[in-house]
Amino acid sequence: MSGATYLGMPSFPEAAKQSTRDERLRRNLRHATHTIRDKRAAAVNELADWPQLREAGKRIKDHTLYHLDTYLLQLEEKVTAAGGTVHWAADAEEANRIVADLVEATGESEVVKVKSMATQEIGLNEALSARGIRAYETDLAELIVQLADDRPSHILVPAIHRNRGEIRDIFTENMAAWGRPAPEGLSDRPAELAEAARLHLREKFLRAKVAVSGANFMIAETGTLVVVESEGNGRMCLTLPETLISVVGIEKVLPRWQDLEVFLQLLPRSSTAERMNPYTSMWTGTTDGDGPRDFHLVLLDNGRTDTLADEVGRQALRCIRCSACLNVCPVYERAGGHAYGSVYPGPIGAILSPQLRGVTSDIDASLPFASSLCGACYEVCPVAIDIPEVLVHLRERVVEQTGGHTAERATVKAATWLLDHPAAMTAALRLASGTRKAHPRRPGGPARAWTDTRDLPPVPAEPFRTWWKRNRA
Repeated sequence: MSGATYLGMPSFPEAAKQSTRDERLRRNLRHATHTIRDKRAAAVNELADWPQLREAGKRIKDHTLYHLDTYLLQLEEKVTAAGGTVHWAADAEEANRIVADLVEATGESEVVKVKSMATQEIGLNEALSARGIRAYETDLAELIVQLADDRPSHILVPAIHRNRGEIRDIFTENMAAWGRPAPEGLSDRPAELAEAARLHLREKFLRAKVAVSGANFMIAETGTLVVVESEGNGRMCLTLPETLISVVGIEKVLPRWQDLEVFLQLLPRSSTAERMNPYTSMWTGTTDGDGPRDFHLVLLDNGRTDTLADEVGRQALRCIRCSACLNVCPVYERAGGHAYGSVYPGPIGAILSPQLRGVTSDIDASLPFASSLCGACYEVCPVAIDIPEVLVHLRERVVEQTGGHTAERATVKAATWLLDHPAAMTAALRLASGTRKAHPRRPGGPARAWTDTRDLPPVPAEPFRTWWKRNRA
């Protein structure tokens, strides 16, 4: 398994070329994404004021981002006053070092983890392993991915690319290496698979002294952190261990407690199609005799400040990680999450990863082009991120930094000259019509990147201008 950013992977077109040939993967993705998006649509349609909620979420996020420095300092003050300790991490390396040092200070060599995109983003599990600390994922889908030495392929359902039979095989073959083995004769029935995971994880919950989490939201007004989940594993991690370390992106802060009213309606309906998520855990610092004795909050930048400086691209920081955009994206449905080379796949990953990491690598430079610009992602986004707008904006940035495709530039330059000279344009059209029978349907050379998957339209026997002059003059 490669690192958290998978920079060694090929560009999106190369990776997608392989994944789109995997019929089982496409079948799994099609079934899962269609099921989730249909349920989401039904849940959203129950609310007559959904457009107003969406606009409210957008405005709260934009206001917060505009005043992010103020709210982060307020958050630090409130968390500290409640008994917690705040650490600031400029990048992944610093965040990983802070967490590893905190774990080592407890004398422990293992941690249990709440599902967290931020810790995946920085490659925390690999960094802890390098320091002799083992991290155990406790979310069911993350557990499947970890046991298989795999990579997440979806924001909400990391193991969406696996079916029940594959999961049974993963449990049977790999659980013993990570703790309690799978029961004998395990079938692929969901209830049996869930029970196997429950038994495997229970001993870890009861033994662990240190937990690592992220957070869906942080409230500046009170210093409160919020985690929403569907299984209850997160709550076990947040309450049983003696030390809790939360790694959270700086964009997750909200100004007021009241703001949660909006997002606790937007998030569950957009992600799991639930009216209310089963488990909402909130904590503010530490409390004697209740929960962890030590709480550490690691505020992660890792490219977010640079993203904030981009007037168009900053709207990606509104994202609440619901994954609705993935479930409606025709490109994601066919290519799968691994092709994006990032823990953030799909449309949101195509605009977030290139901003957090830059567009200097082949994979990041290709991500803004991993879209048909159909706009479905914008339509379902609960905080109204105009993903197509940001994609076009980032495509321009890629061209500015890389110079664009040489053949494409030459073609556009030639077409510009031709359109500026009507006589030459007329002659070119007549020549094209006169030689139409010799035209290949799929030209090779520099045009292959386009024509490998497209047939050129046939050239008419007579140019339109000639026809018009003869019939309408």
